[in-house]
Amino acid sequence: MLKDIMNKTGNLIVLSGPSGVGKGTIGARLLEKHDDLCFSVSATTREMREGEQEGVNYYYKTVAEFNSMIENNEFLEYMQVFGKNYYGTPRAFVVERLSRGMSVLLDIDVQGAKVVKANYPEAVMIFIAPPSLSELRRRLVGRGTDSEEAVERRFAQAKTELAMVNEYDYVVVNDDLDAAVEDVECILRASRLAGTNYKNELFEILNGEEA
Repeated sequence: MLKDIMNKTGNLIVLSGPSGVGKGTIGARLLEKHDDLCFSVSATTREMREGEQEGVNYYYKTVAEFNSMIENNEFLEYMQVFGKNYYGTPRAFVVERLSRGMSVLLDIDVQGAKVVKANYPEAVMIFIAPPSLSELRRRLVGRGTDSEEAVERRFAQAKTELAMVNEYDYVVVNDDLDAAVEDVECILRASRLAGTNYKNELFEILNGEEA
């Protein structure tokens, strides 16, 4: 009975950090290993890239569609990145999955994570950090998805984002992928066992049992 109570409501897990730090790879590993964890697919106004799928990588919206969602308060957070494309976390999906006992994983940038924490203080905030700035630059270039100008812009932004690390509950350095995934898994277990939402209910159950 106590396990049923502890698993009743899921946790909102935020993976955040600079572009190229490996948030997406870590998140994918976690989703493969944990059936009680699901990924919150963001909405975006940017164009679909080769190999991407609607509803898997993003929900692809026109600017008009995105603005309509903003007006209807359908986002947990949203922002415009580098003055160009919009990205946002649909609120309904997150709330519905949490109520079913699923933990929801968000892979978002630092500014979006800050908004999520303000709107949902119970969120577990995990900052994924690079082992060094030089390694981060190498990863950004190695992705091959951005122009040289875009890489430099993302690298400059990363320095600002790294300065916000103290606003997070946990920091995981992604030097070795397997070790980083294991570290995040430890955090997931700890967040489940914290039982913040269930302490009163657990007390009532235990207090009502016969000795």
